[in-house]
Amino acid sequence: AGLLSNKRCAIHWENLPGFSEAFPKANVFADLFEIDQNVYTCAGGTAALDMMLKLIGDDFDESLVNRVCEQVLTDRVRSPTDRQRLPLRARLGVQNSKVLTIIELMEANLSEPLSLIEIADHVDLSRRQIERLFRTEMGRSPARYYLEIRLDRARHLLIQSSLPVVEVAVACGFVSASHFSKCYRELYARSPQQERVDRKQLLAA
Repeated sequence: AGLLSNKRCAIHWENLPGFSEAFPKANVFADLFEIDQNVYTCAGGTAALDMMLKLIGDDFDESLVNRVCEQVLTDRVRSPTDRQRLPLRARLGVQNSKVLTIIELMEANLSEPLSLIEIADHVDLSRRQIERLFRTEMGRSPARYYLEIRLDRARHLLIQSSLPVVEVAVACGFVSASHFSKCYRELYARSPQQERVDRKQLLAA
């Protein structure tokens, strides 16, 4: 219906890839909530409460907001731009700052993957140093880790969107659908097509 065309809207981080591909005209953000003129969106869960508290605060004084917080057992009103996910350090249990920087680079470049040489230039390390760090911290090579997070993004797109498999492959940095399907099957023990069939059957159950 075009209700979100050229509008800022919030979406749960897990649904963001598929939503962005399905509705390219929407300005999608992984914020807790967004208010754009008469369009109100939130990422789900307790983000709806944060948005309601913000709206109450816009029209009434802070004391009322605090009383509502007491009633709903929350101790603060989060900003719309507060992060949805845990920080990468906490999420992965990794402390090495270089490894965290590399993973952030990888996650920001899934559709057009960086080469290991490009990554090495970004973090001022040699390829051998990066290989050694990833073996120690992540238990796998940087190339393998990069492949796995691209395939994880692909899995979300397969489940959450109706994009053709070839478009999912391109969106996740694969040069061909056949290579994508081979890698997907090796990691998940099923084809991209079967992933969709299994998901539909699960939802229909």
